[in-house]
Amino acid sequence: MGSGFGVFDVGLFSGRHTFLSLQLRDYRLLWLGQVSTSMGQWMDQVTRGWLIYQITGSAFELGLATALRGLPLLFFGILAGAVADRSNRQHQLILSQLTNAVLNALLATVVLLGHVQPWHIYVTGFLAGTVQAFQQPARQTLISDIVGARYLMNALALNAMALNVSRAVGPAVAGLLIAFIGAHGSYYAQAVMFVLATLWTVQMVTPERSPEAQAARREPFFRSVAAGFTFVLRDRDLRILMILAHGPLTLGMPYMSLFPIFARDVLHGGARLQGLLMTLVGVGSILGSLVVASLQRGYSYGRAVVIGALAFGLALFAFASASHVLVSSLCAFCLGLCVVTYQTQNQTMLQLLAPRHMRGRVMSIFLLNRGLVPLGTFVGGVLAQRLGGPRALQIMSLAVLSVVIAVMLLSPRFLKLRVEFQDRVPTR
Repeated sequence: MGSGFGVFDVGLFSGRHTFLSLQLRDYRLLWLGQVSTSMGQWMDQVTRGWLIYQITGSAFELGLATALRGLPLLFFGILAGAVADRSNRQHQLILSQLTNAVLNALLATVVLLGHVQPWHIYVTGFLAGTVQAFQQPARQTLISDIVGARYLMNALALNAMALNVSRAVGPAVAGLLIAFIGAHGSYYAQAVMFVLATLWTVQMVTPERSPEAQAARREPFFRSVAAGFTFVLRDRDLRILMILAHGPLTLGMPYMSLFPIFARDVLHGGARLQGLLMTLVGVGSILGSLVVASLQRGYSYGRAVVIGALAFGLALFAFASASHVLVSSLCAFCLGLCVVTYQTQNQTMLQLLAPRHMRGRVMSIFLLNRGLVPLGTFVGGVLAQRLGGPRALQIMSLAVLSVVIAVMLLSPRFLKLRVEFQDRVPTR
């Protein structure tokens, strides 16, 4: 395999290392399940919005359907992390995927029969979001359970690559199915995706639960939830990693919602240019995943996370200030590259620092960033309405940089943090 990646076979990078964790049978099955479920979720995002807007013609109800799909990630994510630490994570993932398959099949059938009403879309969207909230911490913690510490960053990077490839392909597939079959065709296809993910998941062989996890299962549930928050708040390094996980993403990721403003009003293009910018973000994200997966080193560094977050803020300010298509395109590519590289390394350190019996709760707090981004999007929209897109994004990028610089000034010790990857890895 190495000969195909000669460009990476220098220094810290090795093409031979890029897909190493996929050699582990159980991670390969988990990764295939990630590809399938991510495809289904991105197809759902496109299809649900198209369906509710076709029925109602209301921008408000379009936003409501999107919000009801996303809010459970914020409301139930912490509870899901505690469940992942107290129960069998593989079973939690299987149940979540099967429930998603049933919800998609039900909605597809209602659409096919011509009986669909807005409340069907709202209810199934809220339930699908709830299921996703319980699916995410189970899947993320299973990665470290299966691959061990040594392959963890490689596995997380390949997982990020799966997410970004699905983000690029899923909406296009959904659009084709809607155009040639109808919305019900897209939802039946999504049901198949979740069934396939379940078939792969049931074949996995996962490690036995630790004695600490068995003890946590006997602890009262809400005390277990509170213990997760307490654990993160008391550990200085985990606190900083959470600040870097949530601050820059909440303040910076809403840039994608402002792309129409830049494409039309700043760069004097249209929908095609907007699509190009989003594609370049996706390409940068995929390349960033491959770069991190190709890293050869025995340690994960706090400095790398801080530098990556700083680069994200700088790329964001450069994009906000650019007025030429080529410069904006380069900045869009850099945005995708920076955010994936720093977030993957952030997540790696979180899972290395958290003991296995606490990992579900720690990761559920980390995954709250997906629920907080819509809040940042709302703030970005308000600023853009009052100040214009470029000025709004400049302010938000400066806020991102302020968070990172504050971490550098107030916690210089974190820059020297080095967490060693363990040598023992699964051989299955």
